[in-house]
Amino acid sequence: MTKPSVPKGTRDFGPDQMVKRNFIFDTIRRTFQRYGFLPLETPAMENLSVLMGKYGEEGDQLLFKILNSGDFAAELGEPDWREGSKKVTPKIAEKGLRYDLTVPFARYVAMNRHEITFPFRRYQMQPVWRADRPQRGRYREFYQCDADVVGTGSLLCEAEIVGMILEILDGLGIPDFTLKINHRQILAGIAAVIGAEGKEGEMCVAIDKLDKIGRAAVVEELRQRGFSDDAVRKLDPVFELGGSTAERFAQLKALLTSSEAGLRGVDELEQVWQLTRDSGLPDERMLLDVTLARGLSYYTGAIFEVKPNHGSVGSISGGGRYDNLTGAFGLKDVSGVGISFGVDRIYDVMEALNGFPADHYATTQVMFTHFDAEAGRYALPLLRQLRGAGINAELYPEPGKLKKQLDYANQKNVPYVILIGSDEMQTGQLTLKNMQMGTQRKLTMAEVLAVLKPVGSWQ
Repeated sequence: MTKPSVPKGTRDFGPDQMVKRNFIFDTIRRTFQRYGFLPLETPAMENLSVLMGKYGEEGDQLLFKILNSGDFAAELGEPDWREGSKKVTPKIAEKGLRYDLTVPFARYVAMNRHEITFPFRRYQMQPVWRADRPQRGRYREFYQCDADVVGTGSLLCEAEIVGMILEILDGLGIPDFTLKINHRQILAGIAAVIGAEGKEGEMCVAIDKLDKIGRAAVVEELRQRGFSDDAVRKLDPVFELGGSTAERFAQLKALLTSSEAGLRGVDELEQVWQLTRDSGLPDERMLLDVTLARGLSYYTGAIFEVKPNHGSVGSISGGGRYDNLTGAFGLKDVSGVGISFGVDRIYDVMEALNGFPADHYATTQVMFTHFDAEAGRYALPLLRQLRGAGINAELYPEPGKLKKQLDYANQKNVPYVILIGSDEMQTGQLTLKNMQMGTQRKLTMAEVLAVLKPVGSWQ
């Protein structure tokens, strides 16, 4: 018999884990909805023609391709196989699992342009897949929670993304983080002033790894990518940029005086900072980081990345503005900006911080115990009444010893138990037991409802 297992980089989530994950989902969803975003879902698989070429060279290599149905290799001969995987893959695979939610969203917008009211604000919470090497904080299947606005170039959208990030992470109990912000035009300007104009893509791929591999390794990769020693030396002020936000902006302006694009990027970020302050949002966790590149090639404007200040999980959120993504699907001149939250990494951070609320597990708020079939029947209309009042309730399915039933309630972390016996059935006074405090008292059903809504009001 084969020992059951799951593919590397994927995981099962039991009830305890799912309750915690749902706390994360619910917190993010509520915030997205408060900001006026509408829900959307797209298929798990997309045509490779949709996915390829949108994520850069490294991203294309991490796409999971799906073999065509039937005898997918029937028409291939020996010469085809000798051409190598890059040539063969398009002949045997036409579809792939989605790599992120942004490109499928852009495809959706292009296909439904006549039914959409612009600016279009949507949120999407679904799994994505990447053929990456599994390691701590990096999985092959993981959930993303995205919010995007398309159809406007207003920098107010960037400021609202900052607001959502702060609100969501505060709501999740992750206060110690850094929100790094940069601009792709600043990176293009840097490439120009170091004498590597047009090579900003290669430069971004390298310097985006700065936090992972360090400055020396980034410099070596740049040399391997054909950057001259002089160009690499001219990057020193970039690596050494420091001081307050205002001082960083001033240093950038001095560095980019010969680059119109670079100065335009600086100006837009200054506006984002001002709009953030105008919104009354604190900016002490925002950092202008010109080494932030974000590896995805479709970003054209402001880019964001959030990293916890403790642990080694990596970024838990990222995004940016893209001006040309829908153009790949025939819908030109539609600018968009969005943010994505990685639920799996957020979960790992919250576990390390012991940050889940103490009552997150209380999927059942109250449970009825009973000693015989008559008591069970007596509890049924009461159970219906509680559920009708919006209270999560259950009846232990079998009559029996009280200890067994209470042990079950403890194992499920049920905060309250209602004991049903002959005395309760005769008087109509229910015994409500607070499982955490170990206290109990007699209450009418109306009083029970007052205690349990909201849960935890009675000690």
